[in-house]
Amino acid sequence: MNLFSDFAKALGQLTDPKFRWVLIKGLGISALLFGGAYFGIIQLATAILPGSITLPWLGTIPIGDWFSGIALTGALVMAVFLMFPVAIIFIGFFLEEIADAVEAKHYPHLPPAAPLGMGAMIGEAIRFLMIMVVVNILALIIYFTSTLLAPVIFWIVNGYLLGREYFQLVAMRRLGLRGADKLRKAHRMEIWFAGILMAIPLSIPVVNLLIPLLGVATFTHQFHRLVAKNPPS
Repeated sequence: MNLFSDFAKALGQLTDPKFRWVLIKGLGISALLFGGAYFGIIQLATAILPGSITLPWLGTIPIGDWFSGIALTGALVMAVFLMFPVAIIFIGFFLEEIADAVEAKHYPHLPPAAPLGMGAMIGEAIRFLMIMVVVNILALIIYFTSTLLAPVIFWIVNGYLLGREYFQLVAMRRLGLRGADKLRKAHRMEIWFAGILMAIPLSIPVVNLLIPLLGVATFTHQFHRLVAKNPPS
């Protein structure tokens, strides 16, 4: 129940002006990725497909008249998968901003956290994106051999990755690398479960737009709750 309390606190801060500004920027990134996917499909099809096809009894049919609809549908499907890179981009650009807003409201007695640095954050985001891509490519074998369980396996795998990375970066702001590692390993199952709860709605269009923001805020609350139980020695 503590984890759901963490999420409830994060949800209750959505009206915070700092949260709204991060959400606007996140929506902008999502729109750019979606638009890029849509126009990428259009450009690829234009380069590969002929301008029209001739079918028996039907005559000449211009492909462009109906392909834009197919491209839009494809981009919508891709948007579900693009939300995982968007969630990772949030690590690089917005984690400090969100965590600072959470701490300013709920933990005002704390001294300022040591900033991780934009270069380090972006580098970590790129590294994590590569890990996520490699792990999911390897997991494709399991997805194809376990069709009915594929979504569950997808959530479990990506939940572990998201929980590990988000919690690690939030904790590093206060404890450094070694301290963050120690706390994360002591509570790895709870952090993994929190990551799964984040991965599931990331697969739902529209809803997933809020999840990176709420996820960072939730892991910030989780970190402060866990570090209170296990103060650094």
